[in-house]
Amino acid sequence: MLFQRFLNDLHGREILAGPLRAVSKYAIEDRLDGGVRKMVRLLNVKRAHSIIRGFKDARVLVVGDLIMDHFIWGKVTRISPEAPVPVVDVTEETILLGGSANVVNNIHSLGGRSYLAGVVGGDDDGRRLVTILKEKGIPTDGIAVDANRPTTIKTRIVAHNQQVVRFDREKKDPIRRGVVKRVSDYIRKTVGRSDIVVVSDYAKGMVTEDMLRLVRELTGASDKPVIVDPKVEHFDYYRGVTLVTPNNVEAGLASGIEIEDEASLKEAGYALVKRLGCKALLITRGESGMSLFEGTTDVHIPTVAKEVYDVSGAGDTVTGVMALSLAAGATLKEAAVLANLAAGIVVEKVGTATVSPEELAGAVSTWLKRRD
Repeated sequence: MLFQRFLNDLHGREILAGPLRAVSKYAIEDRLDGGVRKMVRLLNVKRAHSIIRGFKDARVLVVGDLIMDHFIWGKVTRISPEAPVPVVDVTEETILLGGSANVVNNIHSLGGRSYLAGVVGGDDDGRRLVTILKEKGIPTDGIAVDANRPTTIKTRIVAHNQQVVRFDREKKDPIRRGVVKRVSDYIRKTVGRSDIVVVSDYAKGMVTEDMLRLVRELTGASDKPVIVDPKVEHFDYYRGVTLVTPNNVEAGLASGIEIEDEASLKEAGYALVKRLGCKALLITRGESGMSLFEGTTDVHIPTVAKEVYDVSGAGDTVTGVMALSLAAGATLKEAAVLANLAAGIVVEKVGTATVSPEELAGAVSTWLKRRD
């Protein structure tokens, strides 16, 4: 395939055609069986189904950066004569919810109820984002409009199920004080109705030190859980929250420890728990699964995904499922197992995807019953 040869030349190594596999050749079934055994020790089928049924009663407040995900789909049959780049023949375009809007979309698709606090620009993209949310039945009264900034939009060009390039249109300047006040007032109004709060930080201006301070103040008296999907440059904002969910790269950068193996992973994980004073830390590790650090204990949950087509939005799925599970009474370990199963579903889809209760229940029955 011409496009495949182009990518191989570009990266100077073999890239498997089809799904994007981080590890190309190894015993998938052995890895899956080992992962199943670990998960079953943490969560059994009956308990998992009970937690999923509880999603419908969960109420989650999501605060964060609202993003539009724009996908341009096509195919490549030639290289441009103007420059060594592929020419993509566009076949389709889709607009999907991204950032904190995708967290809410995942919560909604799993049957949970949500409140969303954030900012869009006074532009067509912002109006479209609000319209999509309304069409799904997701409340939008916590979305403020800032006419001085554009709505953040990420455009990905995808050919043959592989992302060719991404370009972002955004403004990261501080949001105007009056706009922040409208969002803060909404948070104050809805936090009491919520079982748990999620802060989805994409470093686009919504999540600030003052905003985290407000969230901690409002949740502290009731000991309401707070989950943060973080950005490295804001890690010091997250002190004292319940759970922080960095990926492997973010955990390494934030801790100052290069994560190369299990020993350095544990060193980084415990260093961040101590630094942040959080109850737990969940490091998402791509093809290696997840690692949960809680107090003085850690548990590693291997992935069940056989093929990885697209990781766009997978972190949002993990955050949403963790929030729903904790709100439904799960322990952190139980929630992590369900989040791991959900992530295994979405990465096998192309584009910013969500999970349904039926899909997650099916994954529970498939994977946890193997050793149940």
